[in-house]
Order: sequence, then C-alpha cells, then structure tokens
Amino acid sequence: MERTPLAEKMRPQTLDEVIGQTHLLGDAEILRSIVSNKQPVSLVLWGPPGTGKTTLARIIAKEVEAEFIELSAVTSGKKDVEKVIEHARQNWNLQLRTILFVDEIHRFNKAQQDAFLPHVESGLITLIGATTENPSFEVITPLLSRTRVLVLQPLAKDEILKILKRALKLLKQAKNVTPKALDYLAELSGGDARVALGNLELALSFHEKVTPDIVKAAAQKKVPGYDKKGDMHYDVISAFIKSMRGSDVTAALYYLSRMIDAGEDPKFIARRMVIFASEDIGLAGNGALALAVATFQAVERVGMPESNYILYHCATALAKSEKSREITDLMNEAKSLAKQFPDSPVPLHIRNAPTKLMKDLGYSKGYKWQADFKHTKGFLPDEITRNNNT
Repeated sequence: MERTPLAEKMRPQTLDEVIGQTHLLGDAEILRSIVSNKQPVSLVLWGPPGTGKTTLARIIAKEVEAEFIELSAVTSGKKDVEKVIEHARQNWNLQLRTILFVDEIHRFNKAQQDAFLPHVESGLITLIGATTENPSFEVITPLLSRTRVLVLQPLAKDEILKILKRALKLLKQAKNVTPKALDYLAELSGGDARVALGNLELALSFHEKVTPDIVKAAAQKKVPGYDKKGDMHYDVISAFIKSMRGSDVTAALYYLSRMIDAGEDPKFIARRMVIFASEDIGLAGNGALALAVATFQAVERVGMPESNYILYHCATALAKSEKSREITDLMNEAKSLAKQFPDSPVPLHIRNAPTKLMKDLGYSKGYKWQADFKHTKGFLPDEITRNNNT
C-alpha cells in the first residue's frame, strides 16, 4: 500500500522544477550560482512553512555532490550534533563534503548554536538552517556573520495552482477536480504548498469528483471573504481601527479575529496599533504607545499562533483606553505652519552662541538654562508670531 504523502512525491529534485522563489532562483541569483559553481555556502533560509526550505537544501546538497544530513532542532540534542561532526570528519578525510541541514534552527539555544561555529568556520560542515522566525532575534550573531540569510516568500496563489495542476497530472486525476475546487484549495493554502497538497490528497480520498464542498469538508475550514491586497483588506482594517476608536471591544476583537483567520500578517496589525496609540489615544494614555510597541516587538519575536494572546491583549487595552486627538491636531497644526513658513529664520535669542562675536550680535541673549524657562520674546520666528497676532 502506497504511504508516501503527496507533498513528498511532489518535492522538486532540481532547481528548474521549483515553483516560486524566483528572486533566489534567477540566472544571476545566489542559489543558481551555488549550484552551477558547485560551491556550497552556509545559509539560513527564513520563510513561512511550505515555501521550500527543506527542498532547496536537499537540491543544493545533491547538485554540489555533498552528503546531506538532516537534524530537527525540536528533537535533536548535543549528542546528535556531536555524531554529525564526527561523521563530517570522516567525510573530510575521504575528501567528501558534508551539508548539515538544521530544521527550525531557532529552537536551538545559544550554547547549541555556538557549537556549530568552529566547524562552519573551518569548512568541516556547510550549515543550512531553516527558520520561520526572524533570524536577527533567534540566531546568534557570530553564526549569522558566517552565513547568508535568504528570505523565502509565501507562494502566490497562481504558483500554488501550478503545483496543484502538476500533482493532478502526476496522479492522472486532472478531470476529477473542478476549477473552482482548485481555486478553493489554492485560496485555503495561505501560500503553503504542503497544506495545498495535503488538502488535495484528502479531498481526493473523500470523493472521486472534487468540488468546493468536498474541499471544505476535507480542510474543515472555509475561505474568508478577505483578500490581503483587495478592498476587503482595507475595509476590515478600517473597521478594526474605527471600532477601537469607538471603544467597542467586541467589534474590535471581531475584526481582529477575521484578519487573523484570513492569514493577515500579524506584524501589519501590530504596526497599525502602534500608530493608533499615538493618533487616537496620545496624551490621554501615555502608556498606550509603550504597550503597542512592546506588542509589535513581541509578535516579531514570538510568532504565531502564540502571538494571538499579545494581539488580543493590546487591541482590548487600546479599545478600552481614553481617547484624545490632541497629538494629531497639534501635529497637523505644526505641519501647516512649517509649510506656510518653511524658511523663517530662527530667532537670535534662542540660537547657540559658542563665540564672543555671536554673543555680541545677540545670539542666546536673555536665555537661561533652567527648567521650564520661558523667554519674554517666545520661541517662534517673529513672522509667525506677528501672523498669529493679526
């Protein structure tokens, strides 16, 4: 009985078979150069699940004729790493290259990552790490300095469709899946080829003719009416902001849930809350900005799904906070003045006076270095003061 998952059957064997990641696979791009020159380079592949990190690592090892050893940072420990290093030494003596692929490298702690350094530096191993988290925060700096970080993008819908059609051709079942069902599968994937192929495989096991309803039953999830680049994207984020502005916690969290369910980038949501904290709360709650910034940083470091708690925490706090538009109004007033008087000279009495001549000319005259000092002539250029008095 065939037990190999469809996603594994569909795994590309050469760079030419890879769909997506064109910014890394063009004729003059780094991965193509590594393969054509047969010179492996230590890399950190950073990107969402199902974007080809493991596949690319395996292809590189095959093309440069190196032994490929794979470890998962989730299940591997110090002894596993030591075994790989010892095996790599044996390969070195036989003039064979060793590529060590570490999946979820961000799960290794600092000491474990430190253990790779001398062996990467000496060339004993070529390290390829895969991570879904920002390597700037999760991979130690000395290791990052010895590797190239390549960013993999979620696959576009049309790229997912190409992969699905290729799979159906392999399975000889192209006529058994309706175009709408294929579109539904691509929409549900969230840019993850493995998810798309898994849902397709399950749907085909349910019924000989796959329709959107069969896909829905297989995936146990419906496609949100939300396009991250379309009108619904802007409508929902607008509703989220307006609900927080109106202090409606239930509505704010409802729209937040819709965005998260649709696969919206959590950092995009967090950024909007940082802006909201100053634009709509401002001086009414000075702690709101610190909370929003901390939320953005936490989301960036923690990742989903755990960041759900952080996003809902911040959205609730911002919605419940007192609101003030004072900062926004003051900002707009200041911008208007700056546009109206872009070149007004700074008054002499508040200019620096580092020389005796400048002091004799009236620079810094009457100014005192003390807390809350108010100069009798004020601080604005004369023409603005005159304009405000007329």
